[in-house]
Amino acid sequence: MRTSPETLTDRQKEVLTFIIDHIGERSFPPTVAEIATKFGFNSPNASASHLNALRKKGYIRIEPRASRGIEVLKTTGGAVQHSTLTPSIPIVGRVSAGSPILAEQHIEGELALDSDAFKKRADYLLRVHGDSMIDAGIYEGDLIAVHRTQEVRSGDVIVANVNGDVTVKTLRRKGKQVELEAANKRYKPISVDNDKDEFAIEGLCVGVIRAM
Repeated sequence: MRTSPETLTDRQKEVLTFIIDHIGERSFPPTVAEIATKFGFNSPNASASHLNALRKKGYIRIEPRASRGIEVLKTTGGAVQHSTLTPSIPIVGRVSAGSPILAEQHIEGELALDSDAFKKRADYLLRVHGDSMIDAGIYEGDLIAVHRTQEVRSGDVIVANVNGDVTVKTLRRKGKQVELEAANKRYKPISVDNDKDEFAIEGLCVGVIRAM
């Protein structure tokens, strides 16, 4: 008996199930490398081959520029998966001093995320450089999800622009005085001088995606 072109092999079913479970547990899809590790493939190329087969059979959609750009369209049984993935959240890399944070030259890619992954909408992802926030669980290379707003409270982790430099710190307000506090004892707080410094709040950190 001939099988339908859309019928999945046992391995393809396992890969698709792993992707669906990963999204359910972590709110974002696995990378090609994570799939290879899960199934003991010798290289990510084997993962890519299975993903390509799933794509051709209409079970997933792949965003080629995103490391986690897998969107599930159908379950292993063929039922339509009503996904809330939004494949257009930009990943911002290193920001040049004095330039807009979302300037084209800063965008290093995009990442598909479930719209309900965080309590507040993530408008962009910012790649972390340095170790000033390690005691808050934010490490070099991590992606922080940023909600664009200026409505933040003392104690919030924010993305701020101080004299053209973009930084991730904890906001502390003491009356009219503003301090940006690191989560690493090696770094002193940044005191913002209202008369001299150019200061702007770029957004609120609403989540962290661990670098792999």
